[in-house]
Amino acid sequence: MADRVHRVLGRFIEVRREEVPVVGWCWLYIFSVMSSYYIMRPIRDQAGIAGGGVNNLKWLFLGTLIGMLLLNLPFAYLVKKLPRTRFIPITYRFFAANIVLFAALLYWSDTAQSIWVGRIFFIWVSVYNLFVVSVFWQMNVDLFSSEQGKRLFGLIAAGATIGAITGSSVTASLARYVSPIFLLLGAAALLEIAVFGVGRLSRLSPTLHRQPAAGNEEAPIGGSVFAGIVHAFRSRYLVNVSVFILLFAVTATFLYYQQAGIVSRSFGDRGAQTAFFATVDLLVNILTLAVQLFLTGRIVLLFGVALALGFLPALTIIGFGTLALFPTIAVVAIFQVLRRAGDYAIARPTREVLFTVIPREDRYKTKSFIDTVVYRTGDQLGIWSASLLSTLGLGTTGVALVAIPIAALWLLNALWLGRRQDLLATAQAAEFGPRSLGPVAPEPAGGGARG
Repeated sequence: MADRVHRVLGRFIEVRREEVPVVGWCWLYIFSVMSSYYIMRPIRDQAGIAGGGVNNLKWLFLGTLIGMLLLNLPFAYLVKKLPRTRFIPITYRFFAANIVLFAALLYWSDTAQSIWVGRIFFIWVSVYNLFVVSVFWQMNVDLFSSEQGKRLFGLIAAGATIGAITGSSVTASLARYVSPIFLLLGAAALLEIAVFGVGRLSRLSPTLHRQPAAGNEEAPIGGSVFAGIVHAFRSRYLVNVSVFILLFAVTATFLYYQQAGIVSRSFGDRGAQTAFFATVDLLVNILTLAVQLFLTGRIVLLFGVALALGFLPALTIIGFGTLALFPTIAVVAIFQVLRRAGDYAIARPTREVLFTVIPREDRYKTKSFIDTVVYRTGDQLGIWSASLLSTLGLGTTGVALVAIPIAALWLLNALWLGRRQDLLATAQAAEFGPRSLGPVAPEPAGGGARG
């Protein structure tokens, strides 16, 4: 069976036989996580514009950032005290219990109460999304080397896209006919499948030669609870990774703000709003899947990490330039589809490669901090800036013009990061071997080398 799958996959991407079972379980794992999220995402988006419209978003994004800050330290404590086969299942089951709680709250709340439950749900799902996906990629950068990541992360991300398509399709088809409560219960059940995948991947880890010293695979990672925060600002490399995520989030939020305003004015019915968001999600993920299966791995290997990372900022410059000239709902929708597909298909798998060359503790703690707190800080900067610009009367065209130089700065950051990752990966391969666990630590922010 593995040989047959290997022959099929080998037509699209360079994958070795021993990697096939690991990739398969990664697919099931992220399929379950993303199906769960995309079942809930349209419900979240509709809740975000209910009872306050687009002006409500900045407060919801602020609540999301606070939620990220509150959850990062307990997560870091779990990473310090428990092996990954325990702290990852605990994380997912915590979120599954939360989903069931929201289903119960929606069932027992009246119309006025449901608006407030929806606002809290918007914040929680925004926290949930980044945490559960970040944990998945934390495990992947712990399993695979930089060389393997360049070849395989696009293919693995295709499992996420299939899950997203499935979740979007379920909600788009059933939103007008089925209570959100039943959709939420299905989303909670999917997380238990993800937990099963975590166990299988931990047992398969030795086949990739990316485990710690013999006998220590299930030992806790240890270190400080605050290491994720401290290390994110300790090296020039990780500072620039943070800047990349920050600028990505700022520009994404500028676009999301424009989309939310147009949709709230264009659709008065909640079911129609939810169906619209789900349809956009579906289009995004169909395009993403085609690129991931046939192009992502080849793009990264052919053009390198720097150009692959630079693709999305360049697309963002073009997109906001077009939006400034033609501020219509059609342009917003097309830009959103192309940008999100470019993120999921090219930028996201490539930026995960950045984390394969950092120490193991940072793959979980620092990566979690960057993926969640830094990301949501970017959301905050984006939503408050877009709101301020709108208050000043700039409108869609003005916000788009402000976003263009931000995206240009992001492009320069992406090119630097890609070149630096190549240097660190080369040094890692030379010192430890191309498939070892040990990374070369990034240099301190003040320059020079450490470790």
